[in-house]
Amino acid sequence: MAEHNDFGKQSEEEAVQYLIDSGYTILERNYHWQSAEIDIIAQQGAMLVIVEVKSRRSTYYGEPYTFVDPHKIKLLAKATNHYIKTRDLDLEVRFDIISIVKNNTEYHLEHIEDAFFPFYN
Repeated sequence: MAEHNDFGKQSEEEAVQYLIDSGYTILERNYHWQSAEIDIIAQQGAMLVIVEVKSRRSTYYGEPYTFVDPHKIKLLAKATNHYIKTRDLDLEVRFDIISIVKNNTEYHLEHIEDAFFPFYN
């Protein structure tokens, strides 16, 4: 596996552990539907939490969370809708981003709740 894939998987593991330590229940990881992937689907009380994990080795080109673009948001919304329908869930939904910067000298994990509100046609 390529080094950048290992880095991404390790970052997702760290995000999952952070969520568990924060009291979330992990329902799914790497949920695929059509061309979309949801990194983490978690639950916190009566809230379904869709988590996109973004990690980088530096902030030279911007914070990791800035790389969640409108196309990705649309895909996440569609996959979330499919997940909810196929499981007949009646929960509120929140979209979060966990942004991780880590290199030899820096480690920073930021959990952004209600990071975006997806609206699509």
